[in-house]
Amino acid sequence: MTRRPKITASALLIGTALSLSACSTATLSGRQDLAQDIASSAGLHKQTIAASPFMLAAFIKTGQINAPAHIYIEGDGLAWLSRTQPSLNPTPTDPVALRLAARDKAPNVIYLARPCQYSGTTTGGACQMKYWTGSRYAPEVIAAYNTALNQIKSRYQINDIHLIGFSGGATLAALLAGSRDDVTSLRSVAGNLDHHEHSRVHNVSMLGNSLNPPQYAAKLSGIAQYHFIGGDDKIVPKSIYDSYSAALPAQNCTGYKIIPGVKHDKGWADIWPDLLRIPPRCH
Repeated sequence: MTRRPKITASALLIGTALSLSACSTATLSGRQDLAQDIASSAGLHKQTIAASPFMLAAFIKTGQINAPAHIYIEGDGLAWLSRTQPSLNPTPTDPVALRLAARDKAPNVIYLARPCQYSGTTTGGACQMKYWTGSRYAPEVIAAYNTALNQIKSRYQINDIHLIGFSGGATLAALLAGSRDDVTSLRSVAGNLDHHEHSRVHNVSMLGNSLNPPQYAAKLSGIAQYHFIGGDDKIVPKSIYDSYSAALPAQNCTGYKIIPGVKHDKGWADIWPDLLRIPPRCH
């Protein structure tokens, strides 16, 4: 097979497919309105969480104190307009993780956007393009989300965290699970659980400034987790999960399910209530 010349890893969209649809040209306000419509229909209310150096957009529904929360993390969004041209704002054209959160009937559901999505505002000018390209999983990003999770636990009296990440949001969810002691379970949907392997599969350069979930293999092995893989996903194929799973110790708490006919960013929301009924367990 002829090897393609390498491009930067960031140029390969994780949160959205490389083939851009017409909706990818939607205005920022249009993308914001879409998210608001999805959230409002499910009783999720927009808030902003200060997590230095970022201001993270969130949509939140809480109905039970001293109870667990399902916390969703969005994918990489509109990170690139083409293989060589970064987007000026990574707000998703179709927020898959938000659509999943909107189908979740748990009493406490919290959706977290990625840095610079939706509002595009930060403290101290931190909304830099590197945070949706090569440094999307940098240590300071992980630290900011840990700050956000701590605030959420305190503010809403959450006693257990169940993390759910879509695509690149699953990378972040796994890194958070591997760096905390209060994550009860981890789920991924079309999750890029090993972006080094993802770069190798697609013959692109590594995300050199980003942490990678297999670095936390020992800690992650003891967390109950379940990973959903699209049978027709060409962006994050099953081999990415296989690489992640192989990095874990032999005794681990990981399970997965391949969903036939589902693509990377299409088809998940309709079946999500059924998939949520599959509990992550540590056998």
